[in-house]
Amino acid sequence: MPVLETTQPQAEPPGTGTRPVRVTGPRVARLADCLSAADDARRAALTAEFWSEVERLGTPLVEELEGEPDHLAVTFLWRGHRATRQVLLLANRIIDRDRLAGALLEHLPGTDVWHLGLRLRADHRGSYRLAADISPKAPPTDPDALQQRLRSLSAHAARDPLNPRTVPTRWSPLPSSVFALPQAPAPSWSGRRGGVPAGRVERHRVASATLGGHRDTWVYLPPGHDPVRDAPLPVVALCDGDMWFGRLGFQHTLDALVADGALPPLAVLAPDAVDRRTRSRELGAREEFVSFLADELLPWAAGRWSLGTDPGRTVVAGQSLGAMTALYAGHLRPDRFGNVLAQSASLWWRPGLPPGNGPQPPVFGTPWLVTRFAAAGPRPVTVHLDVGLHEGSMIEHSRALYDVLRSVGYRVTYDEFNGGHDYVCWHGALADGLVRLLGGA
Repeated sequence: MPVLETTQPQAEPPGTGTRPVRVTGPRVARLADCLSAADDARRAALTAEFWSEVERLGTPLVEELEGEPDHLAVTFLWRGHRATRQVLLLANRIIDRDRLAGALLEHLPGTDVWHLGLRLRADHRGSYRLAADISPKAPPTDPDALQQRLRSLSAHAARDPLNPRTVPTRWSPLPSSVFALPQAPAPSWSGRRGGVPAGRVERHRVASATLGGHRDTWVYLPPGHDPVRDAPLPVVALCDGDMWFGRLGFQHTLDALVADGALPPLAVLAPDAVDRRTRSRELGAREEFVSFLADELLPWAAGRWSLGTDPGRTVVAGQSLGAMTALYAGHLRPDRFGNVLAQSASLWWRPGLPPGNGPQPPVFGTPWLVTRFAAAGPRPVTVHLDVGLHEGSMIEHSRALYDVLRSVGYRVTYDEFNGGHDYVCWHGALADGLVRLLGGA
């Protein structure tokens, strides 16, 4: 197993904060200044010139802020019409869903320009959607009624028509838009690369007495593997296969990693999450799903392909509730899983919570799973954690888990990225995490 360096979480130095601050971007400010003294004809010409520039540059507009080299003005735009009453920005973890009025775009009077500018650190990456309200009724003035109206409007949010970069959205056929600021780390091995040998992706129905039926599972197998000549493959058990292989095309990333020698040829077993309710009921720190992975899925796959059984070459990985599953699998079954990759772990989860997708419950004191790791002796497991700087209490929970794992004696690494609870951040971090855990000779 390769040697991993331990990364100590650090508090942000003064002046480098990631909290978004509402600003008016320089280009919109210039337009507003020019419009202030313009007649109707000049106003129309200035607006047309503005949109022509925006179409050439793409959205959101990204501009420098004087005296702030580590931050940029990021302006989200919408081209409205006479029926547009309000426009809502839904940007992953940089807007407050409990106060959606703060995420409304401003209208530049006398034009079809709607805008919202945010001061963001220059290494931010994220996804967002926009929703325009064209209902016949004026927006309510009561704050609670307006919040309810905007919640309803958010169900109709869609990609930014002026931004060609998109990412599939969980549980929706409509994609989200993507932006990455200039200092954001380049996404590792992302996308299909021409000339790289392609592995194959198969979808199987795996019988499971533990889960009470069958579970569709995506299986990635590397190109050119000879089960007679070559050594058995390392294995990754990855939650949410319907996203990683059904929608995000993670097989192309794996192909590039293997072709570059960053990862050895490997197999990935990725069960479907099925739907919101099933995912909420099964993922988290639940023994039944860990048993499915360890005692049903791995033996099923080993009976069909040449897979290794060394826990030191087996990874269990997941995001959010899937990260809780991965952590719990390493805690319960180190005989099967010697490596854990947990991204944005939902450490607020605890036994007894009703299944569902309501508000994240508060954590009083130390998160439940952290106490479990603290009370038990160390397992022969290597853990990698990462979390986004816009994930609220998840940051403190993840730091607490890192501290406990380190103090107990685990081999553990930890990263923080400037983003939210977001597949556009997890994708590159998943690739990097697998390289940490399985890369090398």
